[in-house]
Amino acid sequence: MLHIALLGKPNVGKSSLFNRLAKERIAITSDFSGTTRDVRTQQIDIDGRPCLLTDTGGLDESSALFGAVKTMSLSAAKKADIILYLVDGKNYPDEEDRKLFYSLVKLGKPTALVVNKADNDKDKERAWEFGSFGAEVLIPMSVSHNRGTSNLKKWLLTFLPALEEAPQIEEDEDEWDDFTEEEPEELLPEEPQDPTINIGIIGRVNVGKSSLLNALVGEERAVVSDVAGTTIDPVDESIMYNETIFNFVDTAGLRQRGRIEGIEHYALKRTQSVLERTDIALLVLDASQPFTELDERIASLVEKYELGCIIVLNKWDIAHADFKNSTEAVRDRFKFLAYAPIITVSALSKKRVAKIHDLILQVHENYARRIPTSKLNELVEEASIRHHLPSDQGKLVKIYFATQFDTCPPRIALVMNRPKAMHFSYKRYLMNRLRESFELEGTPIILIPRKRGEKDESSGA
Repeated sequence: MLHIALLGKPNVGKSSLFNRLAKERIAITSDFSGTTRDVRTQQIDIDGRPCLLTDTGGLDESSALFGAVKTMSLSAAKKADIILYLVDGKNYPDEEDRKLFYSLVKLGKPTALVVNKADNDKDKERAWEFGSFGAEVLIPMSVSHNRGTSNLKKWLLTFLPALEEAPQIEEDEDEWDDFTEEEPEELLPEEPQDPTINIGIIGRVNVGKSSLLNALVGEERAVVSDVAGTTIDPVDESIMYNETIFNFVDTAGLRQRGRIEGIEHYALKRTQSVLERTDIALLVLDASQPFTELDERIASLVEKYELGCIIVLNKWDIAHADFKNSTEAVRDRFKFLAYAPIITVSALSKKRVAKIHDLILQVHENYARRIPTSKLNELVEEASIRHHLPSDQGKLVKIYFATQFDTCPPRIALVMNRPKAMHFSYKRYLMNRLRESFELEGTPIILIPRKRGEKDESSGA
């Protein structure tokens, strides 16, 4: 599958074009220079033809952080098959843009110079001044007004293999449709998709989430910096492990609500959006410092979204306490995650990081576990005999039977005569008995008391 990379200096509209081509608001956009800092890749289709599209951070060296962003962006260009270099058509051509464009042309890949923000005919005329760059393909466009988009698509389609029955190009309402090229070749049928586990990496700022992502995927995929809040957009990266696709998402580090600044408001919303489609959360804690109330609040998101969970004690090489005291502190502060396994790692040195892969497989197997109805009812009956349910104002409370109606996580209906009388402490007792009898480490268990014939609204069961 061909790979297209968007490059350019900050605030030229790369993320807006990314969203336009993806037909979805995926990348965060703002007037703030340097909003995109990591490399983000998404599979899209252009008029029915699949490809990979990568949005990169702005090419800027005004600080150490942006220097790291530039290095990662140029690395993405080297891996791409097609390069789109964007410039701001509201400005006059400058020497720095010219040099950056030349350096990309030297990579020997198809490279187009996209002059963005050409919002009207006058801007379009000015755009041709960028012809001094010597670009073989120059495409004026206005991403915000969707003008010139069809020209860009037509050029890209000359490289993207055609489907057996290629759909017609969706024409944009503009007057700049003047690019023509011969028909592209046929597309080979795609291989069937493998099972995927979606894994969200969460934690407060500067606990090492991006370093952990890089260590997990085996390459420098996310920008790592001492600057708090370096990651803004969620960063996706997939690897294949034991015939399973692991889709890791490094989310923005979260701060105390009163300290969230500017575009980090968007980052917080994106983090919550990521967790809605996540199976397992890697809760990253900084072992070099005592845990905080904010750590606890972030961990509560795991409970809110009913996720499988692995607690990762990062920076273990500089831990402030030994293993016994550290794990006791975790269990004391995060009682609601008592089911989550704990692993100690050093993301920077990659020590023990490889063990997380097998742990993810095991936790996901438990997260998707289905307990046979007969065994489930045997356990509930035995548990009820060992500890009777407390009465409800002197009236008998009885569980007729239990049935699991969903997985990911396991959801179990307890059909009772008085479901409202089920005390949370008795639910906790049943959960503990389930964990003792079945392999359920790393996954929450959802117990839902209800009357005979009552349907669960969330499941339809």
